[in-house]
Amino acid sequence: MPRLMSPMIRRRPLPPLRDDEQRPPEPPVPDQEPPAFEEPEESTLIAIGTYRQIRDYSLVLLSQGIVHRFQRSEEGPFEIFVSPEFETRASEQIELYRKENPPKEENPPLPLSLSLQPVWVLLVPVVCTVLDFGNFVDRMHFAGLSDASKVLHGQWWRTITALTLHGDARHIASNLLSGYIVLNLMSYRLPLARMAPFLAVASAVANFFVALTVQSDYRALGFSTFVFAAIGALAVIEFRLMPRETHGMLRRFAPLCGAASLAVFLGLGENADILGHAYGFIAGAICGLIPQKKTLRWGTPTTLADLVWVAIYFAIFIVGWKFALA
Repeated sequence: MPRLMSPMIRRRPLPPLRDDEQRPPEPPVPDQEPPAFEEPEESTLIAIGTYRQIRDYSLVLLSQGIVHRFQRSEEGPFEIFVSPEFETRASEQIELYRKENPPKEENPPLPLSLSLQPVWVLLVPVVCTVLDFGNFVDRMHFAGLSDASKVLHGQWWRTITALTLHGDARHIASNLLSGYIVLNLMSYRLPLARMAPFLAVASAVANFFVALTVQSDYRALGFSTFVFAAIGALAVIEFRLMPRETHGMLRRFAPLCGAASLAVFLGLGENADILGHAYGFIAGAICGLIPQKKTLRWGTPTTLADLVWVAIYFAIFIVGWKFALA
């Protein structure tokens, strides 16, 4: 709340007197200036919850013209404060909103909603595959696929560029569909901009370990390694969010077991890169430990800083292709 300053007393010089005029007596000057307006020493905490809950409460208070502020506590949840004179009215408005919109459970299941966030992540394999299928760039396919012997001889960029290439239309369609489903679920927990760069690096590392394991005439390509990395990350995120007091330790492993079963089911196939899927899942599981638990549990708003992470994600593939086509 802005602090009101005390008014300043200024004197203007009096005009010179005429011969027939007497100067009026000067008004008395107070010995001290009037005291400045003081803000309330304490603000009242009226609600605590996730970012989405406190954001909704803030909209309720704004609609009623109640001045307030909300901030994040060190423990993780978001809090909303009002001045003491607005406490009763603000609490009544929030209670009315709660009755009409009951709060959800602490760790709700992921909703079946559609998000546009996975679109910009999947844009990279779509653009590169179209350029490859249409022969718009010379030798793009052979310069970008992951060749184990060439990777081990210093062509590290192939571990990145191979993620963006596909064998046929069915190959890319299956990766895009499964990738959208997994990334859509992850976007409910946190902005994808804060995970996509790490998943891209983890997928490249997984491709490198495939080459290191095989060390022979072995070629691989496809975005599926990234998809399996996302599955591993989402599994660890859900594992971390499972409350111990309600489900016990064994119940907490359900997300990991379910994701591992899904990874095995999706990874089967005649031409499936089983090693790439396995290493991708493991590398993605490590990425699931990166976000802070309080951010996952209580939510976080999207900021302009997320655009930096988006730029880093695209830069990873741009650098890889720059070396491949050099």
